Amino acid sequence: MGHGFLHALTRIEPPTDIGAVRSVVERRLAALAPGRHRVDPLNAAIRYALLAPGKRIRPLLTILSAWEFGLDGLSAMDAGCAIEMVHAASLILDDLPSMDDAKYRRGQPATHVAFGQDVAILAAIGLLGRAFTTLSSAVQFDPTTRIRLVAILAQALGSDGLAGGQYEDLRAPDRARSVDTILDTNHLKTGILFVAAAEMAGVVAGASEDKIDRLRSFATHLGQAFQLWDDLSDGDAADETGAPGEDAGRVTALSLLGPEEVRRRLDGHVAEGLSGLRPDGQLAIYVRSVFQDRARPPALVDLQRVQA
Repeated sequence: MGHGFLHALTRIEPPTDIGAVRSVVERRLAALAPGRHRVDPLNAAIRYALLAPGKRIRPLLTILSAWEFGLDGLSAMDAGCAIEMVHAASLILDDLPSMDDAKYRRGQPATHVAFGQDVAILAAIGLLGRAFTTLSSAVQFDPTTRIRLVAILAQALGSDGLAGGQYEDLRAPDRARSVDTILDTNHLKTGILFVAAAEMAGVVAGASEDKIDRLRSFATHLGQAFQLWDDLSDGDAADETGAPGEDAGRVTALSLLGPEEVRRRLDGHVAEGLSGLRPDGQLAIYVRSVFQDRARPPALVDLQRVQA
């Protein structure tokens, strides 16, 4: 897809159906993924991991955060797609036998199961490269903006971001962890890409640092809420083979605090995150819908009432 396609994207303006925006995200990811015209195992694995069914939360957050800053259209689309590529790469690596040894991801065999560990690792590297290529070659951004976007994503990937969070999580069984340590790891593994989405949206929209800081705070709370919800949802769940869930036997916020305290903290993060947004804005509406669409823990408060 060339510049004409990008120009067409800017014609979609808020408010609009989030499903329609998600459909455009899917089309753009398919266009940016390699291997459309050259099928080989490596490119097939990249497309398999990137285009697997998903909610596309990170690119949608990037686009909707840009709307929160007052930017019309889908100018932040490629920034969000780059974040989704990094997320897909992190899932490939997270599932490897040397990491979490997961056999399934997003309802299908994990990439290393479908293509082998060697191809899966190379696919993750390929996705990371494709993410930075997407940002550095995005013609809709000026050179200074492209440099800033690349720097934000690189920071999110490093030892103070995803890599550091995965390391801490892998070493968790080797030592007792406090609740604060677990929550810090959750931020690095989950929240850091949400924060990157908010920052990149602000850069694309030309927002002030004060406004970007406000969205960083929202994204931090959102990341904690997502991880706590996953703890509640996955703690006792079995995978597609009937084997115990990935948190079985692990020290998590749920195992240390219990379900009621985790739910209380989850409610607090959601409320704090929403408090910094425009109540009638597309970003707040979307966040409420995402949490309400997931299997609700019994004690979770009504998010419509939280925002009121």
